Amino acid sequence: MPLPIITLQNGIKLIHQEINSPIAHFGILVNAGTRDETENKMGLAHFVEHTIFKGTKKRKGYQILKRLENVGGELNACTSKEETYFHASFLSQDYPRVLELLSDIFFNSTFPAKELEKEKDVILEEINYYKDTPSEFIFDEFESVLFYKHPLAMNILGTKKSVKNIGQADIFDFIKRQYTPEHIVLSSVGQIDIHRLQKLCDRYFATHDFHSGTRDRQPFTKYTPQAVRKHKSISQSHIMLGNIAYSIQDDRKNPFLLLTNLLGGQGMSTRLNMAIREKRGLAYSVEANFVPFSDTGLFSIYIGCDHEMIDKCIELTYKELNNLATQKLGTLQLHYAKKQLIGQMAISSESKLNEMLTNGRSALFFDEADTLEEAIQKVEIITAEDILVVANEIFQREQFSTLIYSGRQ
Repeated sequence: MPLPIITLQNGIKLIHQEINSPIAHFGILVNAGTRDETENKMGLAHFVEHTIFKGTKKRKGYQILKRLENVGGELNACTSKEETYFHASFLSQDYPRVLELLSDIFFNSTFPAKELEKEKDVILEEINYYKDTPSEFIFDEFESVLFYKHPLAMNILGTKKSVKNIGQADIFDFIKRQYTPEHIVLSSVGQIDIHRLQKLCDRYFATHDFHSGTRDRQPFTKYTPQAVRKHKSISQSHIMLGNIAYSIQDDRKNPFLLLTNLLGGQGMSTRLNMAIREKRGLAYSVEANFVPFSDTGLFSIYIGCDHEMIDKCIELTYKELNNLATQKLGTLQLHYAKKQLIGQMAISSESKLNEMLTNGRSALFFDEADTLEEAIQKVEIITAEDILVVANEIFQREQFSTLIYSGRQ
């Protein structure tokens, strides 16, 4: 049975999953992220996420933190290329307290100038951390290679220069333009009746009046493969390979998700891990990832290996990609690939925080959210022919971009 989605009187959507648990999770999901910034204000969406908790018209920053922590709750937030999430985990009996607090933060934050300057220092240190961690920083830089000269290429953290240039007026302008009802979903997983929850949301969220925002999200339409190699003072080389892939709206994303998981997802028995690490001991880390966006997608492979093994690891990777594009999976291979993904989905659903965020994101893009049973059914109907089609469309070597961090010339 589909999860109920209710539209409040001001246009904000509410999705709720009632569960029998003393712990609840509630989030505000906004369809606005890094790709909605301008280049000279790179990092703005992430900066809003950091500073929205620094004070409201009636609360100081420490009062915001204590309001939830005093009853054992947790408050958190995160930013991606297309979304920003503000969420809380708490005892179900504290729904009124949590919704009042989150609405106050979301609608009444004042972004005090003194707090903004302090938080800039925090984010500058965060930038330093990622630059000192090549195995993490390479993922962000690979996106800048793949989506060259497009807003999707911009780093979520921004640059030191762009962060320093962000002011209070920039924050309020971004919120006015991007935080509009059609781009906001309230998502809940907890032990509360939907009718009572709606009354609370009507009280704390539905009465807010919005300014008419103007969104100019630039679609990604032109992709040109890039090859970049950088020499760094590091003891291990890092490799990224990948291609653009399917959007969140594309039905082909489901077989491609299964294919990506088979190739280099969770576990030690993936095709790439077996070929590169287990059989030959050439790399420590091997993984494949697929991230669908609203109008495109990102497929990437990461390998951490010795400098001398770069070419060998790349050739083995392309060999596995070619095998999947030319050899249809057998009945038993497909069966176990599905079982593996379904098991991972079921385990992930045990985290009700993850489920709350997944439900909310589905409501943002589809105005509906699958139950676990419905999601499993979509995996079950995937055929070996479906896998072969998407492998041939995405695993084209001449369309791949590469980024390599090497410690040797």
